[in-house]
Amino acid sequence: MLHDILLILIGLIIGAIIGFMIARKVMKKYLKQNPPINEQMIRAMMSGMGRTPSQKQVNQMMKQMNKYM
Repeated sequence: MLHDILLILIGLIIGAIIGFMIARKVMKKYLKQNPPINEQMIRAMMSGMGRTPSQKQVNQMMKQMNKYM
């Protein structure tokens, strides 16, 4: 009886770990294919704040966004 409970617990733990790894991989792939923000969005945001962004500023912002993905 104790042996059965232990096997079920070990199976659940292994399943949770494998599920987490698969979900993480799928999410990273999705974010790489469909980034949440792009250059046009950055330009619109900076223009909305009253600034005219240069290409260098846009590139810096994109690098910072990609750093955290």
